[in-house]
Amino acid sequence: MIDYRQAQQLVLAQARSYGHEELPIEEAFGRVLAESVYADRDYPPFPRATMDGYALRSADLGKEIFTFTIAATIYAGDAAARDIGEGECYKIMTGAAVPGAADVIVRREDVREDEGKAFLFDTQAQPFQNIARQGEDLRAGDVVIGRGCRCEPAVMGLLATLGKDKVKVEKLPRITLLTTGNEVVQVGEPVSPVQIRNSNRWLLEAALRKEGVELHQFSHVPDDPQLLRRQIGEALGGDVVILCGGVSAGDADYVPEVLGQLGVEKLFHKMAIRPGKPTWCGVGNGGVMVFALPGNPFSCLVNTILLIKPFLQACWGLPVPTPLGLPMGEARKKKTPLDEFFPVHLSGAPARLFAVGLNGSGDIRLGRQANGLALHAADSGDLSAGDEVLCYSFV
Repeated sequence: MIDYRQAQQLVLAQARSYGHEELPIEEAFGRVLAESVYADRDYPPFPRATMDGYALRSADLGKEIFTFTIAATIYAGDAAARDIGEGECYKIMTGAAVPGAADVIVRREDVREDEGKAFLFDTQAQPFQNIARQGEDLRAGDVVIGRGCRCEPAVMGLLATLGKDKVKVEKLPRITLLTTGNEVVQVGEPVSPVQIRNSNRWLLEAALRKEGVELHQFSHVPDDPQLLRRQIGEALGGDVVILCGGVSAGDADYVPEVLGQLGVEKLFHKMAIRPGKPTWCGVGNGGVMVFALPGNPFSCLVNTILLIKPFLQACWGLPVPTPLGLPMGEARKKKTPLDEFFPVHLSGAPARLFAVGLNGSGDIRLGRQANGLALHAADSGDLSAGDEVLCYSFV
């Protein structure tokens, strides 16, 4: 058995890019940029009014001119027909381009307007007050978004602002999922009193979709060494293989032996954690990554968070997710000498972690109301309210 942190490092050492592809912006959401994106012009691209008001020359205020003739009204998207002279101003709307001679905007609330005239209440305006100056956010050619950034809502908005209708992104790996077990039947099929439905298929597929990956292939294989060898052998032609079940020490746990026969090099077998202890990981010919997980549902979820998600993110050049140190909101008894992972709900102000009920790793409820996975470390005793633990977010 190895420590789960050692297991993570062994897995992350195998991370590699699967290449790049160019996509139209409408297909880029959730993908990871494989290029840096630069400002195509200054931002703001013009001096921009930051509020509704009256644009005038600060030099006129220095001459104690406080009544102005309104030369024109400027809306966002308009260009002024002429410049203003002494004693003139523009009535201007938020987001509009401020014409050259004007260098101050007095907000609407500080002005009385009557018959084409603007009478100032506030005469203490400073140059460039209420004006976002051209290029103060970005200059043309500046790096706006670095590569290795996921295209989430803010990034999508930036890409559109910068005129990027096509972007280069990291390719997704071809992932095959193989669930195993004679007792497992597919959802929708008749189930006997001694059979279970294949929840792991949907748990793992949903976890992958959350990372923006669609399964390349799925199969369910009974506990038969020959069938396992054939199905796993075909799956090894892809980039990543995830197996579920058949990795422990039972008479029908054939997966580790079959993987060895197929030439998959073992990185480790068994981590000092609960749940998820029997996990097997290895690398096949051509660098195909193999994750062989225990069959219990919560074990699958734990391994997804600890191993599969970090591996995928490292392949795409994203920072590997790290746990946060957060305080417990209640006591918890230590149950084993292993590192124990348990589902928690983070809530309250100040925030605290509360354990979500789970009756072992086979509990189908999977800590459904949890929003995090907390660690009860092997070297700690019972936890008290207020004790800090490491917690991985489900987000």
